[in-house]
Amino acid sequence: MDHCNECGFTYALVTAADLPRRLESAGPRFAAFLTAVTDPRRRPAPSVWSPLEYTCHVRDVLLVQGERLALALRTDNPEFAPMDREERAVGNAYNAQDPHTVLAELAEAANDLANAFRALSPPQWNRTGVYNWPTVESRSMLWLGRHTVHEVEHHLLDLQRALPTGDTLRTL
Repeated sequence: MDHCNECGFTYALVTAADLPRRLESAGPRFAAFLTAVTDPRRRPAPSVWSPLEYTCHVRDVLLVQGERLALALRTDNPEFAPMDREERAVGNAYNAQDPHTVLAELAEAANDLANAFRALSPPQWNRTGVYNWPTVESRSMLWLGRHTVHEVEHHLLDLQRALPTGDTLRTL
C-alpha cells in the first residue's frame, strides 16, 4: 500500500526526517478532538467506534508499532503478529477506559515511537519485518513508520466523519 484512496494519504510524501514530528503531533491532535466532543463514548452508529475507542486503538497501534520496530532491530526480517484490533478493543474494554489516561498514554507512546525512529541510523531504516497487511510481505522500517503516520491521519479523519452533521473542529 502506497496510497490510501479513502483518506488521501500518500506514503512517499512522509520522509524519514518528517516521521518523528508527525508522530509527536498525534498526542495534541487526539487530545484536541477528544476533549472537544460532548460524549467521547458515544458511538455514531452501532458498527462505528466512539471517539474514545478510536483513541484507544491509535494508542495501541503506536505501542504495537514500537514493539515491531524493536523486534526488527534485533531480529532479521521477523514476522509481525497481527494486532487483533477487534479482539483487543473488546478485551480491553476500550469504551470503559478513562479518556484522560488514554490521552496521556497515546501521547507517551507517540513520543516514544518518534524518538525510536529519530534514533535510527540510515541502514536501520532499511531493516525489514514481515507485515500482514494489506498483503503479507516484507516491509522496511520506513514503511512501518509511514504506515503508523497513516493510521494516525486516517483515524483522525474517522473521528471527524463521526461528528454530528455540520460540526467541525478547527484543530484538525
